[in-house]
Amino acid sequence: MSTIQEFNDYRTKMNKKILDADNLNIKRLYALDTTTYQSGTLNVKTKEMLGLISSMVLRCDDCIRFHLGKCKEEGVTTEELFEVFAIANLVGGTIVIPHTRRALEYWEELNK
Repeated sequence: MSTIQEFNDYRTKMNKKILDADNLNIKRLYALDTTTYQSGTLNVKTKEMLGLISSMVLRCDDCIRFHLGKCKEEGVTTEELFEVFAIANLVGGTIVIPHTRRALEYWEELNK
């Protein structure tokens, strides 16, 4: 099984368990997350790139993978991705470099 499939399967399984607990505040948070990334004044592609930058600066590998997948779905090019990487590294500093390496590796897998 690919890294992409493993990540998506695990995320789906655990999100279901969390949402099945039927906690109102968690459900509201998940709903807010979903609606925030829908098209509005900013298009979805831009929002996903912003989400990726934020995730890289916060150094959340799961979030980075999630947003990379969404960026791929939204047609982000490798050239655009490297501009995202540049912004994330500028804002987050050199501590973001290891996350950039893993992000590129995951992006390459997404593009196979």
